[in-house]
Amino acid sequence: MSLHRTLSRLAIIACLLPGLAWSSGARMAGARGDVSLAGTWTLAAADVLHPDGSRSHDYGEAPKGLLLIDRMGHYSLQIYRSDRPRFANPAKAKASAREYRAAVMGSSTHYGTIAVEPDQHQLVFRIEGASFPNWEGQEQRRTFELQGDTLSYKVPPRPNGDVPVSVWRRIGD
Repeated sequence: MSLHRTLSRLAIIACLLPGLAWSSGARMAGARGDVSLAGTWTLAAADVLHPDGSRSHDYGEAPKGLLLIDRMGHYSLQIYRSDRPRFANPAKAKASAREYRAAVMGSSTHYGTIAVEPDQHQLVFRIEGASFPNWEGQEQRRTFELQGDTLSYKVPPRPNGDVPVSVWRRIGD
């Protein structure tokens, strides 16, 4: 075999190894066997559990969101209040402080890589970029459940004891 062919095959193997590591690390045993989290997910609920046991909507009555996870472990997540008010002025730079606040507080977006620790029922988000800059560079863990095509996870408690809960439904591979 020529040196060129050997190097070409090694390059192909080197490209495939990260995908193999992700697909084994991003799979967990489910009711129907191994289930991968890779795919397209739509937001079904963005709620918050309060310390008194009650539950409310964290992003309004009908939140919108999309979670994309590829087979290499990259993800992009967006959550929005569907009732966010539009800016009075069509120029984004001319909004009022109140309009900016509603836009920022009515959304949560981040991207990076995600891994699964199935033994501990944990998702590990390694956040590269976020609408809340303080999250950038952080590793955040979420306790999760996967039942069929429904993924739910709990975010660590906020300082007031509230625990955000996100529920996603798979809509594509």
